[in-house]
Parts: sequence; structure tokens; C-alpha cells
Amino acid sequence: MANDILVLADHIGGQLSDTTLELVGKAKELAGATGGQTVVALLGAPGLADQVAGADTVLTVDHPALSDYTPEAWEKALLGLVNERQPRLVLIANSTIGMDLGAGLSAGWDAPLVAYTVGLEADGGDLVATAQVYGGKLLAEVALTGDRGVCTVVAGSFPAAGAGAGSPAVEALAPPAGLDDLKTSFLTMVEPEGGDVDITAADALVSVGRGIGSQDNMELVQELADAIGAPLSSSRPVTDLGWLPKTRQVGKSGLKVKPKVYLTFGISGAPEHLEGMRDAELIIACNTDAAAPIFDVAHYGTTIDLFDLVPALTDKLG
Repeated sequence: MANDILVLADHIGGQLSDTTLELVGKAKELAGATGGQTVVALLGAPGLADQVAGADTVLTVDHPALSDYTPEAWEKALLGLVNERQPRLVLIANSTIGMDLGAGLSAGWDAPLVAYTVGLEADGGDLVATAQVYGGKLLAEVALTGDRGVCTVVAGSFPAAGAGAGSPAVEALAPPAGLDDLKTSFLTMVEPEGGDVDITAADALVSVGRGIGSQDNMELVQELADAIGAPLSSSRPVTDLGWLPKTRQVGKSGLKVKPKVYLTFGISGAPEHLEGMRDAELIIACNTDAAAPIFDVAHYGTTIDLFDLVPALTDKLG
């Protein structure tokens, strides 16, 4: 109710996202400070309730229009739920779904929105959110002083909740009016075709970003990747330009990877990319911008020009 922390479960293809359990873990911490409970809203997939670890209560809303994500249907269901329960804070993954729903819920519920949240703490009676600004180049602290708020949270910002003692209580809520008369409907999900390399299974990856400059320069980094014996992957701008197939894209709209070594060249570290690789065991970054967000997650880094460093490394390994 008024002091509860509510998490929207982010799911696709019958699986909860890793970020959902990260948000549940943070919600439990905050609920301990507010005197409320940890509540998870599960839309269109009541069968996933047993995958939610650590929550006090799971609220399910089931309707055919909610089975596959559409902004119109999910916003109606979520808005109806928060109007009924009036939680202190709503946490949503800063995924494609969260980018849609965060602003819509903020406007419909008349609540402040903090997007690209990477930190959340209780400070007396207030909740303080830390958000990335300008692609992570700046961090802003925002105090949520009212009785409600919405945060869309960058994946990997918090540890995932562990399994709690016992199972959460599951409560089925009636779907809101209007789901039978929507203006939009789900058609199909388009997934990238399988490629010749599964970058999610690689122990090492050499990844390149916009800083490579042109397609002609891709061969330079490919030679280093071949010398290391690692696949070549990239951030989204490189695959958008067609220089590598989508199956080599690391990030929220690509693939999530956890190699033992992740070596980057010319990648600034936008939140979308960091979400896909921040769990790598060892991250080594090369970017001429010393303030690039990639250095916030890198274990080692250098501002040497990649066009000087890459040939030297290739020669050393040759």
C-alpha cells in the first residue's frame, strides 16, 4: 500500500529478465526502510509467479491482450494496479518496455519519473535516486519527496534477490476495463537469425564501437581478434551500419555476454551497451575520451588511440 515498493516484472518468451530479480532485491532493501512490503506486478503471465524470488506478494493480472507486450495494454493494466494499491515507489527495468511504460505511467499516475536510475537509497522519509545523464557522462541525484514516484532502472545496477524463505503470496487482480477495445495489437516478434558465431558462449571477446570510424578500419581489429582467438563483437552503431551482423551486437537490443575477458575499442559505454556486458569477469577498455562511461565499469583502461594500440598488440601476439 502507501509504503510498498512495487516492481514491474519484465518478461519475454516465458522467462523473467535478470533485471526483475535485481529490482526485487533493491525493493526489499527500500521496503525495510519505508515499513512497506515488496510487491511484484506480473502482467499477462501468471504462470511465472513461481520464478519471483524474494517478493512478499505477487499481483497477477491476466488477459489475452497482456500475454505479449504492447504499450497500450500494459500501461492500462499497470495504471489500474497502481491506482488501486498506491505504492510509494514503482521500479521498472530501463528496457524497451520500461522506456515505453515509465513516461506513460508517470503522466497517468501524476508521479515524478527518474529514468536511467543506477542508484537508490532511503534518506529519512525520502527516497534518493541517482540517475545517468548525457549517456552516463554525468550522475544526478534526485530526491523523491512526495508520496509516489517511478524509477526506470538500468540493468546490473543492483544485486539480484536471492531465494526468500517460502514462496510469495500470489493475488490475482481483475483486468481493467478497455483491454477488449484496444487500438493496437501484437503481431509478431522478429528475432535475429542465427549467425556463424555464438558470442554468448565465448570466453573472450574483442568488441568495437563507433570510434572505429569506418568499415575499412574493421579489418584492423579483426586481425587482433584472430590473433587472440576471440570472436569480434560490437556495440549497436556498428551493426546498425551493417559492418557486422546483428548476431554480433552486445547490448540490451542485442545479446548479453559474460566472457572471462571483454576487450573494447572505440566504445563509449552507452547504458544500452553496458547492460549487455557489465558482468564480464575482466573488462579492458580503449577510448580516447577519458570521461567515457565505459571506464566506470572497466577494470583496466587506456586513452591511447586505438589505431596506435591495436597494431602494436597484434604484432606482439604474432
